[in-house]
Amino acid sequence: MKLRLMSTNQWACDKNQPKWEEIGADCSYSARMPGFLKYYMETKPDILGLQEVTAKMADKLMRLFSEADMPYALLWGKDTPIIYRTDLFELVDSKFLIYPEEFPGYEGSFNNSKTKSYNMGVFRIKESGQLFILMTTHLWWKSSDPASRNYQFGSDEARAYQIGLAINCLDKYQEKYNCPAVIMGDMNANWSKPCILAAKERGFVHCYDLAVDHRDEGNGHHYCFGDGYKGYTPTTADKAIDHILARGLSQGAVRCYDRYAPEYYMCLSDHIPVWIDVKIE
Repeated sequence: MKLRLMSTNQWACDKNQPKWEEIGADCSYSARMPGFLKYYMETKPDILGLQEVTAKMADKLMRLFSEADMPYALLWGKDTPIIYRTDLFELVDSKFLIYPEEFPGYEGSFNNSKTKSYNMGVFRIKESGQLFILMTTHLWWKSSDPASRNYQFGSDEARAYQIGLAINCLDKYQEKYNCPAVIMGDMNANWSKPCILAAKERGFVHCYDLAVDHRDEGNGHHYCFGDGYKGYTPTTADKAIDHILARGLSQGAVRCYDRYAPEYYMCLSDHIPVWIDVKIE
């Protein structure tokens, strides 16, 4: 059975901002969630691994799904919830963790807003009985580059530490259920950074590399913040900070690694969703 597994950072913003009001726009959750509904109706994800989702945003989106007769359920995980199709899947098990603020050996907080976390679900495909694990995560956001205005010493190492905690969890549940695992989300790091390399060292493969039919070549990030938004001019795929990694999939299982960036999406979030079409066997 081919599934569409999608990652979206929805930009946690509940209230409209003064700069948006000045340009006659509205970035409040109530204004943006119908745009996400339209996007998901067009792209038809089977599971959504989300990041930067407030309670108001999640509640509004689930109400919109219900009104549109779309059979989705919410696995709440604070800022990193999972939404899945109840007609296709049974939730077998789950685990949620807020990453610790402290990173051993380094000063300062590496989760000062307590929004960086992982949320994991073990799913059974109703049609086949096959199991698989999907985890969504949001890693620490600051830069390890001293030239950056968002510099914090140890940030690269903190992200590697956080994804290590996530993979420790996946190790346990993959052993328990003997099934493949997919980890996706906003990792705030490009392909060459320590957190991605650490995941690869533990057996995870980037789904861009696994895709056999199509690969999106963009980075999936554009300007959409409290002072306004701009269009999407993609750079190269290796500069992406949103990723989908997998371990234990059969050869050729990942058919595509894709994005879709319609103009109406530009005011919804700074992250263009990324997804894989994958066969779970």
